[in-house]
Amino acid sequence: MNAFLLNRQLGSISPQALAQAQSQRLLQSLQADSSVTFQLNTSELQSGEDAVVDRLHSSVDYPTRGGRSAHAAGINSIAIDRWEGRYLLSAGSDSSVAIWDLEGEAASPTGKAAHTPLEYASRTSATGSLGITHISFFIDSLAFITSGYDRTVKVFSSETLKASASFDLGGTVHSHATSTTGSHLLVACASAHPAVRLVDLQSGSSAHALAGHSGSVLTVAWHPKDPNILASGATDGTIRLWDIRRSASSLGVLDMDDNIGIPGYDGKGTGARRRERGRAHVGAVNGIVWSEDGRHLVSSGTDEKMRVWNMSTGANTLANFGPTLKNSQNTVLLPVLAPAHLESAGKTTVFYPNPQEVLVFDLHTGTLRHRLRATAPPAAETAVAAFAPAIRNLKNTTTSLAWRPHSMELYSAHSDGRIRCYSPRTWEDQAADDDNVDDGMTFAAETQAERKRKREELDDIVKDLMGKKVTYS
Repeated sequence: MNAFLLNRQLGSISPQALAQAQSQRLLQSLQADSSVTFQLNTSELQSGEDAVVDRLHSSVDYPTRGGRSAHAAGINSIAIDRWEGRYLLSAGSDSSVAIWDLEGEAASPTGKAAHTPLEYASRTSATGSLGITHISFFIDSLAFITSGYDRTVKVFSSETLKASASFDLGGTVHSHATSTTGSHLLVACASAHPAVRLVDLQSGSSAHALAGHSGSVLTVAWHPKDPNILASGATDGTIRLWDIRRSASSLGVLDMDDNIGIPGYDGKGTGARRRERGRAHVGAVNGIVWSEDGRHLVSSGTDEKMRVWNMSTGANTLANFGPTLKNSQNTVLLPVLAPAHLESAGKTTVFYPNPQEVLVFDLHTGTLRHRLRATAPPAAETAVAAFAPAIRNLKNTTTSLAWRPHSMELYSAHSDGRIRCYSPRTWEDQAADDDNVDDGMTFAAETQAERKRKREELDDIVKDLMGKKVTYS
């Protein structure tokens, strides 16, 4: 970094290059930030199971009766609004929903910054009764969409947490997606049915279906540039591409054995023959994410593999991420890509939600850069979980990731009900903390020496006053 500063002073590099180098340096120094916590207020624990947890926390004298968990029964999904990067949504496995203000903090009894929800809806409300599988903001931060095991997709107001629309799809809805271009109001839904369901929020219709998969659809993702292109992954191990304008919507499938691709293929089926055979993963596909420019597609599957696809040809780039990936459940597990403006051209960082940690890879080479490990639960909360194992899942399995726009922070949700924050921590920060610790230790040593000196002087005075007087003749 000193070389960059010198070159910038000499005018040999641009300000953009310096800013990009600093951003990449901060990106590589992300660490778990234990000073940021998310916890419920006592008044928000209203359901029966929450009341039990409340009493147990009281019995072990935990600092706050709600504990350091954002949801009592674990979290299935989180989302951060992409406009301000200020509000975070969390959906619990007990159908509870909470909205958090990432810029508003309150002091906790431990002296750390503690976020409390702006709004909270318990599982006894209209949010659902069988658990929420996926949650996301819609158009802006004033509304959000949920999908769940109650077979419905619902639209909520962020201010009142009241459902304004509900669509029954007749089966478990694993996930949903809305187009970021904002040119239409279609919600693509991945459900237990082998067809992708399209819900039109403008007309209130949910009859349009994209048939082609032979198993339950687990994940869907709209193209970031073209609002008519959609990708979907299913339990049959296939990834299909769709053009919703066509009567024969399917553009074909991706084949993991094809590292060459189809000449002329542009990710939209233009000027290319359609491939109808091939599998993207040996197991189910439970996560697909587009890159910001739409040139690459990242997929994860229950075969514990993550693959990167060149969408200009449809070829498998053969990026190898090693044997560290763990993924065996038919639940949505989405990787997260770091914003493109933070890194130089040709470099992309991908975060993978591994159990009890977040793995950080180079997208194109598959190199493991580092691991983001969460801190262990406090002993008090471990005691609570021991008394109520059916209520609180002690394992902190990572269930969802979300990058905070306009910032350098990553958030993760876990099955133990916690939301964790990862922020940059450079060697300058560590040096500053060490200096503060050294200053504190020096001050403590000086204070102890001063107290000892005063105590010895007081003892001498007492001895002089109380001692037997000696006279000499």
